[in-house]
Amino acid sequence: MNIIDHLSVGVPDIDAACAFYDGLMETLGAQCLAKTDGFAAYGTGAVQFLIMKPADGEAYSAGNGTHICFVASDPSHVDAFHRAAVGSGGTCEGEPGPRPGYPKADVYTTFVRDPFGNKLEAIHNGFAA
Repeated sequence: MNIIDHLSVGVPDIDAACAFYDGLMETLGAQCLAKTDGFAAYGTGAVQFLIMKPADGEAYSAGNGTHICFVASDPSHVDAFHRAAVGSGGTCEGEPGPRPGYPKADVYTTFVRDPFGNKLEAIHNGFAA
């Protein structure tokens, strides 16, 4: 059993965040499954990742040391994830490529930050593989 039901990151504006995340999630085969003024939910048949305004009404902040890692079915999806992120306002935090120092062999991953400072990763052959 997977111990994670869903993950979320804070954003200041749902429409602006969807402009970034809609295309990014498509690179992994996911889509927006629900959207309100307060959140948008993405997944592949079931919600697994949300972007949301903070429930307390205060300003969002990106977590220092926090990142969300998405499963990519092959290295080309990692590459597409990176291109989509950087091409739509995100920043590179680690070019796509193999990571020989990781605990599993044949890992291929990339790190980016969304336009709001949240750190994201797409990985092929990670822990979930």
